[in-house]
Amino acid sequence: MIETAQAAEAHRSTGRVYLDKQSPAAYQALVRTAEAVRTTAAEAGLDRILVELINLRVSQLNGCAFCLDVHTRTALRLGETTRRLGVLAAWRDTGLFTARERASLALAEATTHPADALAQERAYAEAREVLNDDEIAAVVWVAITINAFNRVSILSKHPVRETPAR
Repeated sequence: MIETAQAAEAHRSTGRVYLDKQSPAAYQALVRTAEAVRTTAAEAGLDRILVELINLRVSQLNGCAFCLDVHTRTALRLGETTRRLGVLAAWRDTGLFTARERASLALAEATTHPADALAQERAYAEAREVLNDDEIAAVVWVAITINAFNRVSILSKHPVRETPAR
């Protein structure tokens, strides 16, 4: 994540450690987990846009600016619309998401906030109506993985950098 020595010094002055740089073996294990989860999701039939919607919704809940930036750009590149991305935080209040997407988003939220047992039971019941076992497992694994990356980026204070205009 560090692009220059000056950026590294500025980051050190905040007292934060880039966890990915400080513990590269652990971070690479997380990256390999994400790759395995991406394969699991594809094999279960989850399309990449749905995976990115899950990544984005969980990152919204966790307030991870870095992951929101990364996954918004990925979703747009894959063909997601700005309209749907703009209302993702209020997905329950729109008709823009399919039953499958809604069930996946609810399950991802329940995975992110597991202490809400009632919401978890409702989300699981809704998921059972439209997702098979492989899809449910894939959604939960995607949510678990992005939650882990959110924590790495939030605690490291990974910056969202300006990107050159294209």
